Amino acid sequence: MTRPMKLFRKIRHKLILDNKKTQYLKYALGEIILVVIGILIALQINNWNQSKKDRISLNEYLIKIKSHTQEDIKQLEELSKGRKQIAELCKEARNSILNKTENDNLFLFKVSGTAFVDFYFKPNSSGYESLKNSKYYGKINNTKLDSLLGKYHGLVNIIEENERSYNQYTVYQENYLDTQLDRSLILASAFMSLDSLATKATRAGEYDRAFMEYTATPAYRNVISLAAWQFDTMIDQYTQLTELGHLIIKEIDTITEG
Repeated sequence: MTRPMKLFRKIRHKLILDNKKTQYLKYALGEIILVVIGILIALQINNWNQSKKDRISLNEYLIKIKSHTQEDIKQLEELSKGRKQIAELCKEARNSILNKTENDNLFLFKVSGTAFVDFYFKPNSSGYESLKNSKYYGKINNTKLDSLLGKYHGLVNIIEENERSYNQYTVYQENYLDTQLDRSLILASAFMSLDSLATKATRAGEYDRAFMEYTATPAYRNVISLAAWQFDTMIDQYTQLTELGHLIIKEIDTITEG
């Protein structure tokens, strides 16, 4: 860079000495234009490099969101499978109640007690929250991906509220049952092996009578009836969220591989 500058100075000095003002002005103007062009090129290269760095950083956030969404989808599949099995049992138990055949289907009512188990969908939103709090979020703002992510996490909030409402209700009903009934025989028959129970003084029929008394309570039947229809709604929401998740993954692939 030093040698060209010395050359420019020599040419400029020579033109001044020769009193060639017009040529000097043309030369000076050309020199200014060259300097401006050099600055513009340098700025363009710098902007290109920065844009490349920003794209790499954004892709890192998006790849993390994709990974978390894939984890969510696997979890949703397991939750849907579990809730569907419980819902089917509860629907059969509800029909048994309506047909007054509860005593003939005691085992059905025993396994329907899984409706009291509190399942929760636990999404991994850390990648999405990190992107929202970064300077790179603006690069996807008002895009298709931004819209999909907004719908996804909006539905996550709805699912969370529905699960919390249901689980709090079942916990309340179970706590109430604990104050009304002695569940020692029920818990023993639920968690102890048949061989172990056979060594106890309590006869098998007493365990069954305890279960019949327990499953005949309004609190127990309320939970069974609620699960019979509300689980279908939850499963439908899981399905909707899974579909949104697949769309998000597809859109992220388009951006990161483009």
